[in-house]
Amino acid sequence: MSEVFFPDLKSKAVFSPAGPQPQFLLDTPQYKALVVGLEAGQQLPPHPAEASVFHFLEGEGQMTVDGETFAFAAGSTVVMPAGAKRGVQAKTRVIFFVTKGGS
Repeated sequence: MSEVFFPDLKSKAVFSPAGPQPQFLLDTPQYKALVVGLEAGQQLPPHPAEASVFHFLEGEGQMTVDGETFAFAAGSTVVMPAGAKRGVQAKTRVIFFVTKGGS
């Protein structure tokens, strides 16, 4: 059986000078759950994707969804419908948890 309990989700984040290194906790055709770490100044360029929920566990930055920009901090959550174009810019070191439905 794969890992099902994560007492410290932030410890799953991986940071790399090369950019985001998503760590999949669950990766099926129907559903994905992952943890992403970004260093200050790194970003996820805007891109369309499945319906998703981003929950920020640590750090500060900006998230853009369909051209609207939101400042986030630890504890912020952003919910997006399928096809919404989204991107993240880290102001400080950032860790976030993402869930998304597959196609």
